[in-house]
Amino acid sequence: MNLSLSAAEWTAVLLSLKVSLWCTACLCVPGVAVGWLLARREFPGKALLDSLVHLPLVLPPVVPGYLLLLLLGSRGPLGRWLDASFGIRLAFTWQGAVIAAAVMAFPLMVRAVRLSIELVDRRLEDAARALGAAPWRVFATVTLPLALPGLLTGLVLAFSRSLGEFGATITFVGNIPGETRTLALAIYSAAQTPGNELPALRLVLLSLVLALGALYAAERLAAQARRRLQG
Repeated sequence: MNLSLSAAEWTAVLLSLKVSLWCTACLCVPGVAVGWLLARREFPGKALLDSLVHLPLVLPPVVPGYLLLLLLGSRGPLGRWLDASFGIRLAFTWQGAVIAAAVMAFPLMVRAVRLSIELVDRRLEDAARALGAAPWRVFATVTLPLALPGLLTGLVLAFSRSLGEFGATITFVGNIPGETRTLALAIYSAAQTPGNELPALRLVLLSLVLALGALYAAERLAAQARRRLQG
């Protein structure tokens, strides 16, 4: 059985990695900010915000993809404005695939960060404030380092989720070879073509290896962060 990837398959794999890395980078700041907000602040509408953040986890993936198409497509209000003002087109592009993946991965990132921040002892933050540290300094030197294992877990979960994203991606950006055909879409295309069982199997095995590797890396990084904090 030939397990070597074809040029088209390598293109899909590399595109998936590019989309996943960009997605993870884009989620760093908003994921930490929203996770901290939900963990540390009480405000009107908090339950609604929490529900909206986690909505992509319970909706059929094609629903967020269709909403993105309505909003950011060439005929959508925001998409038409971006195109007219800056020449930016997101629908049916790899940049749009990043947005679709980010929407689906955002809840996992926020949840991991929120749970980690909730476990940080508030007395340590209060002590830092009592010593005159500004709020941003308390966050940067106390809260964030103590929540680092959760942050690393959230980043890797976001990366893994974006690597396997399918429904929102195919709805918003389509399945264009070399442009938006990610690993998940390549598996779908191979599975839909008679006689392509071997290419589909190769890509499935590769996706399993990448997912397991990402999860293993997340656990190792989180364990190392915990040991440094405890030491």
